[in-house]
Amino acid sequence: MKYSIVTFGCRVNQADSFAIEEQLRRRGATDASPEDADLVIINTCSVTASADQGTRQTIRRIVRCNPDAKVIVTGCYATRRPDEIASLPNVMRVVSNDAKDTLVEALEADGELTTARRFDGGDGPCGLSLEPGVAGRTALMLRVQTGCDEACSYCIIPRTRGTGRSRSLPDVMRDIRRAVDAGYREIAITGVHLGSYGRDRGDGTTLARLVQMLSEWPADVLFRISSLEPMDCTEEIVAAAARSPRIASHFHLPLQHGSDEMLTAMRRPYTVAYYRHLVQGIRSRLPHASVGTDIIVGFPGETGEHFHALRDVLDALPLTYLHVFPYSDRPGTAAARLSNKVDGNDIRTRAREIRAIGERKTREFRQSQVGRTLRALTVDDGRSVVTGNYLKVKIGEQQPRNAWVAVTIESPDPLAGRVSAH
Repeated sequence: MKYSIVTFGCRVNQADSFAIEEQLRRRGATDASPEDADLVIINTCSVTASADQGTRQTIRRIVRCNPDAKVIVTGCYATRRPDEIASLPNVMRVVSNDAKDTLVEALEADGELTTARRFDGGDGPCGLSLEPGVAGRTALMLRVQTGCDEACSYCIIPRTRGTGRSRSLPDVMRDIRRAVDAGYREIAITGVHLGSYGRDRGDGTTLARLVQMLSEWPADVLFRISSLEPMDCTEEIVAAAARSPRIASHFHLPLQHGSDEMLTAMRRPYTVAYYRHLVQGIRSRLPHASVGTDIIVGFPGETGEHFHALRDVLDALPLTYLHVFPYSDRPGTAAARLSNKVDGNDIRTRAREIRAIGERKTREFRQSQVGRTLRALTVDDGRSVVTGNYLKVKIGEQQPRNAWVAVTIESPDPLAGRVSAH
């Protein structure tokens, strides 16, 4: 059987898709393009209305090109609107997030997999029996937590992912050992609300404890900590990144807005001053770290004054990139019931302004790295590398894939460098 997996959304979804792929390949399935696959699995996002639309368009496009494809849809959109998904062409099964981990087992039990052979392999929840390079991947996404207990007024994810659930620390460490043994040299630690890792277990497990253990890992591997809520980025985590070459100097800390009034309306549990202090503290210890953020523009009630405050804050903060999300109502959220909606044209205009700030921040950060020699991992076809501080750099001479190299940054735009040593 030939399969294809199409993934939308966050790193958690990417980790989930990798786990599904590992299970399929252990059953003898081989990967193919969506247009040539017998089975197409769509792992959906539902963080915005455009994400929902993207799923629908993708399914219709695949079926037009491959009318015999069996389509299975999972993820947040499938969990939130299963009937809507089921009405799309060729969709044979809609699988909620809660059932995602056993999706392949259910297909096999129902006789919906036709495979040539079954491989023995690991039975963990991530794709650790797959070596680096499968399906174009070099780094491994390792999900350690799912679900969220926060109550951000704009977010539907707690309803699609459920409450916070953490994997045990011994299970996580086992899978990391297996990943390193399989040849992975970069592992991204991810979760829906990663900073809450361990809180639900009641055994003293915390993200800070996990990061401390990773910072002391004996093998030559880099751990990249995925998105952290500002209140969860503790002194212990920052200190571990500053002290240990095992922890990437890369922080993604969603701010969402630069107005305390807007943060309150969004039910975000911090202030702009807190965020500013956090980022400045990271910069003082790790002056060349990548620090990115998420921003929502056009939240209900956002006035010109609020927007100007956001723009001023972003201008002043030493950030390296921005992910900008024009606000859209998610039915079932508190924000969807708010009045004082912002005009759509104003939202688009404001989003363009904030994206322009983000592009300038990225250019400035890249320029600041010119002349520096950074350790990096070769990816793709061996003509690109990714640095610990999250720069994807084109290099001239092709290198073996999944290898550590030293690259000297020579040009900020296009971002290019020269491999100077291994």
